[in-house]
Amino acid sequence: MTFGGSESSLMKEIRIEGLSPDEILQLTDEEMDQLVLIGQPLVFRAGSSEILGEFKLQDGALVIELAQINGGGEGVLPLLGSLSRRYAKKRGLDRVEWVVHALNCAKPNLKLRRVMERRGFRIENISGVGPAYSYIDELV
Repeated sequence: MTFGGSESSLMKEIRIEGLSPDEILQLTDEEMDQLVLIGQPLVFRAGSSEILGEFKLQDGALVIELAQINGGGEGVLPLLGSLSRRYAKKRGLDRVEWVVHALNCAKPNLKLRRVMERRGFRIENISGVGPAYSYIDELV
């Protein structure tokens, strides 16, 4: 998934929990499984954003579910998109599946909705989740 902008500049500027994207990609599979791919919600900082999300491996896919993004605006979603693709390819996965709960927010971010829709996200009724933005990024 590309959200626009220079991938290399985004990758160098924004840090996730103090780590650069390259440092995250250097973590072992075991470290990622224990720290990130836990299949339970976790809160993390990316740039100036605080994000509530869940990451897991399921049926050959990296599944990313984002429930809330507070603050930011400096390109956190493009960073997560690029980093997730790189990680999924490194791990030999087929796709990255996104679920973004941006429909029922107390203070909806209309700019975020427009960006997601331009990038191919569609509103779907997802089993066990309900209506949310969904996107499947097939890796070539």
